[in-house]
Amino acid sequence: MIAAPGAVRLRWLFLAWLLTCLASPAQAATTVRFEADMSAEIGAGRFDPRRDALGLRGDVAPLSWERGLIMRAVGPGRFELSVRFEGAVDGRLVAYKFRIERPTLGPDEGWEPGRNHVAVLQGEAQGITRKFGDPPAGMALRRTGHIDRLGLVPSRHVAPREVQVWLPPGYFSEPGRRYPVLYLHDGQNVFDAAAAGAEWGVDETAQRLVERRAIDPPIVVAVASGPDRLQDYTPTAAWVSAERLGRPIGATVGGGAPSYARFLLDELKPLIDARYATRSDAASTAVGGSSLGGLVSLWMAMHHPAHVGAALVVSPSVWWDDGHALRDVRATGAGLAAKGVRRPRIWLDMGAQEGQRALDAARDLHQALRLNGWQDAELRYVEDPAGRHDEASWAGRVEGMMLFLHPPRH
Repeated sequence: MIAAPGAVRLRWLFLAWLLTCLASPAQAATTVRFEADMSAEIGAGRFDPRRDALGLRGDVAPLSWERGLIMRAVGPGRFELSVRFEGAVDGRLVAYKFRIERPTLGPDEGWEPGRNHVAVLQGEAQGITRKFGDPPAGMALRRTGHIDRLGLVPSRHVAPREVQVWLPPGYFSEPGRRYPVLYLHDGQNVFDAAAAGAEWGVDETAQRLVERRAIDPPIVVAVASGPDRLQDYTPTAAWVSAERLGRPIGATVGGGAPSYARFLLDELKPLIDARYATRSDAASTAVGGSSLGGLVSLWMAMHHPAHVGAALVVSPSVWWDDGHALRDVRATGAGLAAKGVRRPRIWLDMGAQEGQRALDAARDLHQALRLNGWQDAELRYVEDPAGRHDEASWAGRVEGMMLFLHPPRH
């Protein structure tokens, strides 16, 4: 008997669906059992099980960098925690670290030394057992193009910090050309994964776009965060809850953005302008960063328009100081127009997977900018449906950032 044409078509559709399912990586869950040996830390007096807890922090939910999941003691000097990563795909990378959790430790203390460790999710269950402070496994670092390492740059205003400079293709073959400059905070994560186990891949993306002639070639200056990142990247001192600090007790912290801005604009920028073929005017100078780095980028653009003409405000911490960024835009944004000062161009984004409160805050900030005069040519707002609060998500948006900041010159 010959099948009806409709039945044949349904069979082919079913076969196509089945082949697609077989070819696609299965969405599942992976449970990782983390086990830490704290014997050396106990012997050296750096960890006291009667006083301290051991936390596990990382960049993929249910882990976070803001609050540790507490590991349980399973034997003398040994701690364990099983973590279930939902919706995991084989090969997914999870950056993580163990941290000593003690009420008297600041947010930058208690961590294992060195760069983040990386777990590669494989299968339904796996285990990781190692000593606290073990060096991370070697990983191939990807760096593209010409990158100068300037080493530690001293300052009268903040702690010295590492600075790297990426130069676009053609820089050395066109001696008469001048270039716009993009300064990126948390610069240790911009060009490679040595520090965090993940990176933005700015060098690869910029290299590709320059070679395609899709953008006006920029110089990218990666400024590493200092020993007190929270202090440097916040414009006001504010009460922060114990949960956000990762401590049992909240505290008033932050407010160092004015000093950090003096370092970047009064000390580092003149050094970069003297050493490289930059266009040093405000319209050719941009700053950018994520989270608190996005917060300080917005603040610098709003309060230093004579030096900064654009900002990448990536997954910004709008929650800081009960929404200080919103109040600041309303107060300062209107004042820029009244003074005849050109508004800075702003890229603002947020990942939909960063939580509804973060998404609502980004929308409120976008609305505040609109109400205070920012037009389409000056403002780009992006919501990334799959975006999380991590380097991989930010890396996926770098191309859009570059196209917005540095359109081709005609």
